[in-house]
Amino acid sequence: MSELDNQIHVFSSAKEAGEAAGKAVEQHLVHLQQEKKSIRMIFAAAPSQQYLLAYLANSKRIKWEEITAFNMDEYVGLQKDASQLFSKFLDDHLFSKVNLQQVHTIGTQDAIDEEIVRYAALINEDIIDVVCLGIGENGHLAFNDPPVADFEDSETVKLVELDLVCRQQQVNDKCFAEIADVPKTALTLSIPALLRGEALFCVVVGKHKAEAVNQAIYGPIDSQWPATILRKHDHCQYYFDTLAFPS
Repeated sequence: MSELDNQIHVFSSAKEAGEAAGKAVEQHLVHLQQEKKSIRMIFAAAPSQQYLLAYLANSKRIKWEEITAFNMDEYVGLQKDASQLFSKFLDDHLFSKVNLQQVHTIGTQDAIDEEIVRYAALINEDIIDVVCLGIGENGHLAFNDPPVADFEDSETVKLVELDLVCRQQQVNDKCFAEIADVPKTALTLSIPALLRGEALFCVVVGKHKAEAVNQAIYGPIDSQWPATILRKHDHCQYYFDTLAFPS
């Protein structure tokens, strides 16, 4: 059995996968909070994360008042009250339900260059303890699609153009009615910024993610499938359903 085998957890349903990830994150935080009084976490916003977020929102063991939360990416060009904003998704599913010490979300309503500097400074202020993330249909991490993914990126936050597969996924996930409605650009944490997290918990569910998962686990480590770089991280745990990771 390889070391990677010990990092892969497969469940019969998306709900079971998400809840198992939630329990693992909870246990990690409970242990970490015995040693540290301030924890910093980055969250992905996507339908695949809903069961993880629901479990965490209902946890009675986590000291949320000692946790600062961040989101990892955000669309550019949506109205500030748009339901598709990732900051709103996370607020609806977690941030508004727990008593966080602080919440920092990416703003895309004002000057983008200034926001890149502001948010990068917040991320780089201290260690990121935990990252909860997923994998896109094209293997993206956050909004690091294959055309812009850079494993050696010197940036912490960057403006990116979303590729067609990524934008279509947002329609497939029923976040937008049609591809013309999906923004063409976004702000995202870079891949090195995400991988600086001390512990990563990756939840991926659904048949539409099967090829991305296959590449992420078995393919060559290459930016054409950005999620392959997760195998270089010492503490990344994967939570799949059987549709995403068929045996």
